[in-house]
Amino acid sequence: MTVKLVYFAWVRERIGKPEEEIELPDAVKTVRDLLSHLKTLGEEYEAALQYPEVIRVAIDQEHVEHHETIGSAREIGIFPPMTGG
Repeated sequence: MTVKLVYFAWVRERIGKPEEEIELPDAVKTVRDLLSHLKTLGEEYEAALQYPEVIRVAIDQEHVEHHETIGSAREIGIFPPMTGG
């Protein structure tokens, strides 16, 4: 399955691109699987996703938990943790 990934804030800066389309292996079923797979794509991905538990993810513009399945997602957004005051 091909999916569009969109990176935000320091995730984008560390990976070095705002978005990309990638072919996901059949083994990638959940958000957690996706983050683990991305970390294998190079040093920049490893640096950006070093602490996957703090990364927030949206599937087709809806925030989801890491245990949720990707399904037939068209777009997946990957965000650093939100801060605010």
